[in-house]
Amino acid sequence: MEAARAKQDVFQAIADPTRRELLSILGDQELPLKELTGHFEMSRTAVSKHLHVLADAGLVQERKIGRETRYRLNTDHYSN
Repeated sequence: MEAARAKQDVFQAIADPTRRELLSILGDQELPLKELTGHFEMSRTAVSKHLHVLADAGLVQERKIGRETRYRLNTDHYSN
């Protein structure tokens, strides 16, 4: 049952075109929120909320460097 819930979360996460675009941008690089926000016509808070949905689904990893949070694809998730 837990595996089905995790898959559902992934499908829910990628249902939004903004989140799919974020995954595409993060495909081969790690970027801070500031740089990711520049790709969209929405607030930094809105982009951050999309990133949190992707992180909750296990698709994106967050890494703190000082005061900055950087985001990258969770490649461990894709290898399963």
